[in-house]
Amino acid sequence: MFVQAREEGGDRIVTSASDLTAASACEFAFLRRVDAKLGRDVRVPPDDDPMLARAARLGDAHEERTLDAYRASLGPGAVGQPGGVVEIPRPASMDESELRAVSAQTRTSLEGRAGVVFQATFFDPSQRPPQRGHPEIGFVGFADFLLLGADGAYEVQDAKLARRAKTTALMQLAAYAEQLERIGVPVSPEAVLILGDGSRSRHRVADIAPVFRARRARLHGLLLERCRAVGADGRRESAAAVAWGADGVAACGRCEVCEPEVERTRDPLLIAGIRRAQRDALVAAGADTIDAVAALSAGAGPAERPVAGIGDAALARIAEQAAVQVEAVPGGRPPVRVVDAGALAAIPQPDAGDLFFDFEGDPMYREPGADETARWGLDYLFGMVDARQAFTPLWAHDLEAEKRALLDFLALVAERRRRHPGMHVYHYAAYERAHLLGIAARHGAGEAEVDRLLREHVLVDLYPIVRRALRVGSRSYSIKKLEPLYMGAELRDEGGVTSGAQSVTEYAEASAQLASGDAAERAEGRRRLDAIADYNRYDCVSTLRLRDWLLGIAADHAVAPFPASEVGDEAAPPLELSPVAAALGRHADGASGTELAARDRTAAALAASAIDYHQREQKAFWWTHFARLVDPIEDWADTRDVLIVDRARSGVLADWFVPPRARAERRRLRLRGELAPGSSLRAGGDAYLLYEHPAPFPQPGAAPGARGVRRVRIADRLDDGVIVEEFIGGAERYDALPTALVPGPPPPAGAQKSAIEEWGAELARSLDRGGFPSDPVVDLLRRTPPRAAGGSPLVPPDSAEALAAVDGDERSRSIGAVVAGLRRLERGYVAVQGPPGTGKTYLAARVIRRLVERHGWRVGVVAQSHRVVENVLEGAVAAGLDPALVGKVPQGGGSHTGGSHADGDGPAYTVLPKNGHLRFALAHREAGRGCVIGGTAWDFSNETRFERRGLDLLVIDEAGQFSLAPTIAASVAAERLLLLGDPQQLPQVSQGSHPEPVDTSALGWLLGEHDTVPDDLGYFLAESRRMRPELADVVSELAYEGRLRAHPTASRREATGAGPAGLVWHPVSHAGNSTSSEEEAEEVVRIVGEALRGRLRDGDRSRELTEEDLIVVAAYNAQVECVAEALAAAGHRRVRVGTVDRFQGQEAAIAVVSLAASSPDDVPRGLEFLLMRGRLNVAVSRAQWATHLVSSDRLGDGLPGTAEGLAALSGYLRLLERRSRANVEAW
Repeated sequence: MFVQAREEGGDRIVTSASDLTAASACEFAFLRRVDAKLGRDVRVPPDDDPMLARAARLGDAHEERTLDAYRASLGPGAVGQPGGVVEIPRPASMDESELRAVSAQTRTSLEGRAGVVFQATFFDPSQRPPQRGHPEIGFVGFADFLLLGADGAYEVQDAKLARRAKTTALMQLAAYAEQLERIGVPVSPEAVLILGDGSRSRHRVADIAPVFRARRARLHGLLLERCRAVGADGRRESAAAVAWGADGVAACGRCEVCEPEVERTRDPLLIAGIRRAQRDALVAAGADTIDAVAALSAGAGPAERPVAGIGDAALARIAEQAAVQVEAVPGGRPPVRVVDAGALAAIPQPDAGDLFFDFEGDPMYREPGADETARWGLDYLFGMVDARQAFTPLWAHDLEAEKRALLDFLALVAERRRRHPGMHVYHYAAYERAHLLGIAARHGAGEAEVDRLLREHVLVDLYPIVRRALRVGSRSYSIKKLEPLYMGAELRDEGGVTSGAQSVTEYAEASAQLASGDAAERAEGRRRLDAIADYNRYDCVSTLRLRDWLLGIAADHAVAPFPASEVGDEAAPPLELSPVAAALGRHADGASGTELAARDRTAAALAASAIDYHQREQKAFWWTHFARLVDPIEDWADTRDVLIVDRARSGVLADWFVPPRARAERRRLRLRGELAPGSSLRAGGDAYLLYEHPAPFPQPGAAPGARGVRRVRIADRLDDGVIVEEFIGGAERYDALPTALVPGPPPPAGAQKSAIEEWGAELARSLDRGGFPSDPVVDLLRRTPPRAAGGSPLVPPDSAEALAAVDGDERSRSIGAVVAGLRRLERGYVAVQGPPGTGKTYLAARVIRRLVERHGWRVGVVAQSHRVVENVLEGAVAAGLDPALVGKVPQGGGSHTGGSHADGDGPAYTVLPKNGHLRFALAHREAGRGCVIGGTAWDFSNETRFERRGLDLLVIDEAGQFSLAPTIAASVAAERLLLLGDPQQLPQVSQGSHPEPVDTSALGWLLGEHDTVPDDLGYFLAESRRMRPELADVVSELAYEGRLRAHPTASRREATGAGPAGLVWHPVSHAGNSTSSEEEAEEVVRIVGEALRGRLRDGDRSRELTEEDLIVVAAYNAQVECVAEALAAAGHRRVRVGTVDRFQGQEAAIAVVSLAASSPDDVPRGLEFLLMRGRLNVAVSRAQWATHLVSSDRLGDGLPGTAEGLAALSGYLRLLERRSRANVEAW
């Protein structure tokens, strides 16, 4: 931002895209800098971070490499001439005349159709025209690259050193795309970030622009307010600078501008570990300094000092931390309180073989890779000391050396374990564990060895132990802040290398000097490496001394170290990587010698990742589970399906007892508390109970100091908790209640793993022979359009063939197209995307009936849940298919799980005995009949239940939530696949981190970057019979590229006197709310009361609206409870209230959606969860007549930290832009 003299007199404020992102990051810091540029008396710290300076230099080099590549491919260009690369010179100054001249060159180059315009200059002098008392606001920007596409539109591209898309960079793309539109140049719907590894991250401008417009409006508002400020003399320059805590000005509290103000005002942000939302809640409650928060710990009971938005346990922890910090004396040793001595039992018994380990790493190291990409990041020093402080450095100056260093480290540890079986490797914080895993995965070396170290608890992280056991009077718990407690006379000084950031910059300098031809330079480089080694050695020794100091505290409190011989987790299976995955991986990376196209390499990589999918999912679960056993509760309390137990509201429903005809003793508990956002606990599911250490029952093989674990079955789900049945399991009876309920173990892979490996082996053999096999999932992974024999494409619904397939029924053309298309295929897939209310299940049932009855096909039906499968089977019977031809084994082999009944006491189809799938299919085949059988991926991958390729067709329902790995596993039972679903609704939930996106849903993978299935890949059901046009159009724009429309029958449905049709936004002002809002609950009650005055008319029928015609969709379980209580108090007990997960597949005349959170800062799990497009789509599309969106008027503020969050917020803002214009208050 700068002030520019206008040619016509006066001045203007000129902004850039970087100003917008700076203001989004910290409004206070931005406005302080604005004050300085307006000549006010304020000092702002300079931006002199050496890491940032190095990043800028590397970024310039990356941009130059990209430019060189365009020069080489397109050649030089000239202003106003077509083709080539036109390089726009930087303006000599920021004067108006200079900017106008250079931006004119940019415009001429674009109008002349240059192939690429580099450093395109945009100058909009009057982005916000001057108004009375307000200055003019202009814009200047310099786009890295504008690339002319084949369609004649220019694509905005920016070169960024980062390895993933950052929202700040995306804001720049949106700014430049808007400038192209302003000057009348066609703009591509996508913009591109050219990332530091050479990859290209593509983003739809529509997913960026709404947030950009909102942030720009906020930026302009802030600037105008500061420009209006004047001093006592009426001059702008003499106005006071923006004050800390100014109303309406957001402050990050962390930057170099905020930091002095936080310290000066003793803001609660000084408290170690406090979250911004917690700070805001404390300030709102009057505790606006660390001293005031500390006073809360001075004996007042929780009931006497409640703070809205902070639970009692969290408040006590924050107050205690504040109190110990207030006790600290500047320059002295920080005070320490022991709050949980038992947590120190997590430290194993010392062993002569123990090592104390620390990495040094450079995240900006770059090494060229294959396919014009680059590999980033290098851990250049693996340092360790033993118990005698002998230092071992393992250096790595390139990635190949990093691999050798990893293997040398693992070999060293293995040898020490052989000589010292009780040894451990100590470190501080998660970096070492995470990077050992990451390095092993990157190089494909040592993965099993690292996994074994983790499984056997050889690595010991002291950081969570400190956090659980102690309260330290320091704002930070970094190891450097703890060193005054135990390093004594050896406390590090300011000489040499003193920080991780300095280590990185020194290493970069050393690397450059070591490559020099000058001997003195090389000597200086070696001196720098020695200084880094000294720094690393000190960190390792510090870790050793910290361990010993903690053991001293443990001894003072009679806590004994854990005997090493008792440690070992049998629950987590060892990592065993498949040779089939390795073979497919060689084809994916080109090492096999087979030449594959890019999409085919991707397919091979996906296949390789699928082989070990279930192992990775299991591993991800177990490592997360083990971390919960030792980490502080606040680190994982917000995790999905976690319930933090409120013991005051929980209790024993039935104490230890043995039911009739049972042998195992058990008890029944009612557990109430705070359930994490996004949780979907269900009756019948498995879970674990966690008990604080020491557990009231034996824990053989547990990690040192770990919480106790009990596996339980959930008997019932409550609004704010669960009822569980806990078995005694050989322990003595105990009365203790658990601390938390956490997710239970994932189901075993069963036959799926072997089926995927079998499929992968066939694919690898085919690739070895130089081709791909004829296989439906291979076609899916390659995104090959479905083709019948002879290469003919899908059957269009408007064709004669489609009409003939349904005996000339014009209303069933889509059904006919799918039937005819499947019959054309020999082996392949057909995809059908069905948005809400388009009759996807209706179509599936009738396709199945025709194929079974008319053509004798054997059809399987699979989905995520038994209930979904049963719904399809019941639909087929309802469509007229003989129930004797339809079969399924009930869930668990027991009784039916629910649904419609033909005679009132059983399913509409044939109930099969356990493992009766194959016998049912063979009986109908021998009789010359077709049939349909339901099951799970475990069933269809099991050769004892289904023959390999024994089915003509496998229908995968809800394929938008059914991931690729189980799709592969189940596919081995069939010749063809019918993928039915909608990836624009609720997503597939995955535990693991996979090398390739094999956890993506089958339909989601097929659609790729599209919101709707392309015509050559499948069928899109475009008419919703549920939503009126006013609502269908909103949903269509949100999630379906404008292709969804209302069926004429939907327009005949009206709710008169119940408010306008479509989407109606009800902004509510509130603050400090995270997962529940009484203010929104009150508005929901008002909306429901008003809506119940209306009448529902459907054609000639009319009746009053009832409570059963309304649903309320709340974003969080806590808001479900809050709204349900408010509705009950108002007498509306029959209105259904639930989260979006409950209502998928349901509908109502009117839906009310409550989002609860006050602002982006208050949202647990981030905006990408709360405003996820799929969740909003499901919530809004439940209604037939209208959806009322109730949310905070500040929820759309801020700039999310991820591209996913940015797209989610843009979708929400687009909804608000499309909302009904009707006056909400009028009804």
